[in-house]
Amino acid sequence: MNETNVSDSVLARLSDEWEALTPEAQKAARYVLENPRDVGVSTVREIAEAANVKPNTVVRMARQVGFDGYDDFREPFRDAIRQGAVSFPDRARWLQDIRKSGDLGGLYADMAGAAIRNLEDTFGGITGAQLREAAEAIWSSRNVYTLGVGVNNANARNFTYLASTGMKAFHAIPRPGSTPVDDLAWADGRDVLIAITCKPYRTEVVDAIKIAREQGIKVVGISDSPASPIILGSDHGFVVASDTPQFFPSSVSTIAVLETLLSFVIASASEEIVDRVEKFHQRRHQLGLYTEEPE
Repeated sequence: MNETNVSDSVLARLSDEWEALTPEAQKAARYVLENPRDVGVSTVREIAEAANVKPNTVVRMARQVGFDGYDDFREPFRDAIRQGAVSFPDRARWLQDIRKSGDLGGLYADMAGAAIRNLEDTFGGITGAQLREAAEAIWSSRNVYTLGVGVNNANARNFTYLASTGMKAFHAIPRPGSTPVDDLAWADGRDVLIAITCKPYRTEVVDAIKIAREQGIKVVGISDSPASPIILGSDHGFVVASDTPQFFPSSVSTIAVLETLLSFVIASASEEIVDRVEKFHQRRHQLGLYTEEPE
């Protein structure tokens, strides 16, 4: 994932030049985008073998984004490694302790460690400026469509529910009995689509992105790779880490990014939004939807 800072500009250039790359060069670029840390410690032959391409394909890819050759291309990634990473000794000791706690201690440690790493990797690759730009696009839109299928259907609907407590025109799609493409039929450049999917990428979401681009809809994409068709097809793309010891990909980072994005939308919104949220919850109290604490 986005594990470096110095090399971020190189990764961005690879994404920008994606459509201009040959299919073989795209294979090399995909490997670099998904494994940036490997570049700084690998030869051109090692990268080529890992990406299942020829070495000269890797060299051509490097030249495509403005470098003289692979060595020149690799240097920013080496610089990132020289800068080092943040150390978390207290967290490490904690994980070691729970690993020793019993038969399931190892699984607990693995799950906890993966969740923490996913959040670190995700937010390490996202800037406040990126979130602000996406939030401003959402706030200034006519309608916001949040698309998630499978496990991400719940994530999309949770985001929409929270947003709807203070703002109108948020729609979780697909609607019951509908399809994402149908739900976007009348959307245009005044609207925003927030699309979520991770490997293996859902066809419905990829198709919806294509329709959105054709209709001029602004796209906020959330996916697990810079080379994902969701990220490549987005105006505002956010890469989330979803690694986990279990079978299903983790949603921790996806939920965290959605919650953070919503907080930026509210920060970009008018003051009346705060009043709407307060009135929304006051009404729920008045209707007895909450259990009241004894005085």
